[in-house]
Amino acid sequence: MARFSPEERIGLDAQLSHRTIQLDPQGYVLIKLDREKGELIAEWFSNGINEQGLATNPETGEVLACKGSDPREPIKIFRGRSAKELGIFITETNQQPYISKLDHALYIGRELQRAEVCLVCGDDYVQD
Repeated sequence: MARFSPEERIGLDAQLSHRTIQLDPQGYVLIKLDREKGELIAEWFSNGINEQGLATNPETGEVLACKGSDPREPIKIFRGRSAKELGIFITETNQQPYISKLDHALYIGRELQRAEVCLVCGDDYVQD
């Protein structure tokens, strides 16, 4: 049985990152670290989606820029000591569904795991 090399895995990941995806109409999550408290933070923001499939500010209808735009206040902030704990807070302990698409849930789970590793190892975390 052939094994994939680390380079092949990295290439596959890069290729899969360039596929077309549809945004989650429930909103998006920004993940951060609170090193002082040893916690992961997930900030949830609502969004609209325009005819072109771009995320928009639900209040103004303006397209949300990835960088350089005016900061918005999160609607909900989740905090947890581990990726698993935070994932459970987001998906199981709330009456409102914050995630409506499976691919979005998987992405958030991967990012929470990456963030937890960075928190434990002392590395910088940048959300993908």
